[in-house]
Amino acid sequence: MIALIPLFTLIAAVGSGLMAGLFFAFSSFIMTALAKLPPEQGIAAMNSINVTILNATFGLAFFGTALLCLGLGVVSILRWAEPGSAWLLIGSLIFLAGTIGVTMVFNVPLNDALAAVAPSSPEGVTLWTRYLAEWLPWNHVRTLANIAALVAFILAYAKQAA
Repeated sequence: MIALIPLFTLIAAVGSGLMAGLFFAFSSFIMTALAKLPPEQGIAAMNSINVTILNATFGLAFFGTALLCLGLGVVSILRWAEPGSAWLLIGSLIFLAGTIGVTMVFNVPLNDALAAVAPSSPEGVTLWTRYLAEWLPWNHVRTLANIAALVAFILAYAKQAA
């Protein structure tokens, strides 16, 4: 099992990279495009995205990487003297806090509020404005966290392979 740690490290790097790319797309152009739509259409589009994204491939990248990070974080502590353990722990903690934590504490509640509002109501228009102002900065955090986790996993792998 110990011999698989470098492989698991690479898989965690790939998972972090996939999530970084997804969040980067939202930060770079998806949310900008949605913000240009009338609020009712923007809300409908975002709600559709939020439902559609809950699929097996996203679940594997998001939750699979999280589970891998939990395991790698524990392994890094138990094998602290091994090369790359500090980077392994750093990557795991960054992914768990910056991806899972931020998503659950900030982005999901905003998504839930958006799903519960009538898109054409005055409350919908007000919420959409607030949603865009609050959701996007937290997505930037997720993007940067995944890039940082990716780099940490690459550095961990380099130390493990040396």
